Amino acid sequence: MKKQILAGLLISALVASCTKSTTKTEQVENPDGSVTTTTTVTESTGLVDTSKINQAKENAQVKAHETGEKIDAAAQKTKQDLKEAGKDIKEAGKEIGNDVKDAAAKGASKVEEGARKLKEDLKKK
Repeated sequence: MKKQILAGLLISALVASCTKSTTKTEQVENPDGSVTTTTTVTESTGLVDTSKINQAKENAQVKAHETGEKIDAAAQKTKQDLKEAGKDIKEAGKEIGNDVKDAAAKGASKVEEGARKLKEDLKKK
């Protein structure tokens, strides 16, 4: 029984601490010169302030959008860099191919020269 009473008091204290009340006092002067005072009390028992949640959500969306734009820009730059690197590799490959062809041609001519000399030497004997 004590636990139930204690839990009830705890819950009521929690609700009371989350309750926000606003008091507004207005004084209005009547045409006859008398003053009327009006007091308005507004209470909100909401446990969560939705305006703060909405603001945080909006800030998160803005930051996510900015981050997305940064990622897109980085991806575009990386794509361009890779394209340039591909061009460089292709040019280097062409140069290497030409060097290999030249070396093969020189080697073939030396082999042909050696074969011709060998043939001449064999004919002399």
